Amino acid sequence: MKQISFLIIILSGLLSAAEPFINKQDLFIVGENPAYSLYHIPGVVVTAKGTVLTWCEARKRAAGVSDWDDIRILLRRSTDDGKTWSAPKSIANVEGQKAKNPLALKMKNVDPNDVTYNNPVLIADKDGTVHMLFCLEYERVFYQHSDDDGLTFSQPTEITNAFEDFKKDYDWKVLATGPNHSIQLKTGRLVVPVWLSTGTGGNAHRPSVTATIYSDNQGKTWHAGHIAVPCTDEWINPNETVAIELNDGRVLLNVRSESKVHRRLVVTSPDGAMKWSTPKFDDALLEPICMGGIVRYNHDGKSLILFSNPHNLEKAKGKAEPGKNRDRKNVSVKISRDEAQTWPVNKLIEDGPSMYSDIAVTPKGTILCFYGRSGDSQGVAAFAGGRLTLARFNLEWLEQ
Repeated sequence: MKQISFLIIILSGLLSAAEPFINKQDLFIVGENPAYSLYHIPGVVVTAKGTVLTWCEARKRAAGVSDWDDIRILLRRSTDDGKTWSAPKSIANVEGQKAKNPLALKMKNVDPNDVTYNNPVLIADKDGTVHMLFCLEYERVFYQHSDDDGLTFSQPTEITNAFEDFKKDYDWKVLATGPNHSIQLKTGRLVVPVWLSTGTGGNAHRPSVTATIYSDNQGKTWHAGHIAVPCTDEWINPNETVAIELNDGRVLLNVRSESKVHRRLVVTSPDGAMKWSTPKFDDALLEPICMGGIVRYNHDGKSLILFSNPHNLEKAKGKAEPGKNRDRKNVSVKISRDEAQTWPVNKLIEDGPSMYSDIAVTPKGTILCFYGRSGDSQGVAAFAGGRLTLARFNLEWLEQ
């Protein structure tokens, strides 16, 4: 009888196991809105109530100096686990006169009348608030929040003064938050990775360093942390960065850079702001010089870390300088079961040109990877793709 009962338990477990699935949906497609020629910088977060928010930068031009283009931040919402979506809505607006960053005006083809909203970051607070930071002209930073799951946002408040403390260590002229979603710690602290540049190098974004800002009063005031990754001969131009809280309370930053080894940089802090460890390269995480995403999967007794980015180190076509240019393709999702120490699972999401990504998990355990890909669009810059696509899948599919 014991053997029969044991078999029944095994069979019932097999029958109740979820079937692996993946499906994809394009949320932003070049050509659908004539006002925009490029969608870039995808982000995704799931609120405390389970609403899925996706956002991006909508740019007027598809070529040229698009980082300094006329850019708006668009948001879409889903209340059914990412299956159906609201229409795109612009969610960042600063009243009054606006001026281009002086460093932008030194570059060719920059229109001084363009308004650049850039590098949006959203945080899902455990109390239901959605915190949002965004930049204006890579020079000013604003904070706003939503109390209704992204339907509306408060009037933006400028928090650029929080960055002044960085100047004692790094005389920045260009700054950016995130991008992608960021995190709230178990203590309630909000932590947002940032990168800073003197603006004297390429695209006025180089050289650069990575740090964080933080708030201990739900976004009312913000403070500068310490420089987490400086720019050195080894750690070249650390910039776009994502954060995750480890189970022991430390904060880990996973950092894009232009370092010659082409691996992601990682660094930890006990509080997400100060006392950063010595940066090190993660040999398992390839770096084709592109944004990545990171999130915790905490369901069914499993506590995993998921990471997404283009898993590729092939040299770009043409006369690419060795060690500099890499094709952005093969966006993949990895699993770590030991708090980002090792990554034994790597699953391909997009076989072909694919770029920036962010990743989230819904209350049902559905994994969402929101990323740029080429689709069938022609003439769109290879660094961003022709559409932003949401891949929905479960852990069973990721692990099969």
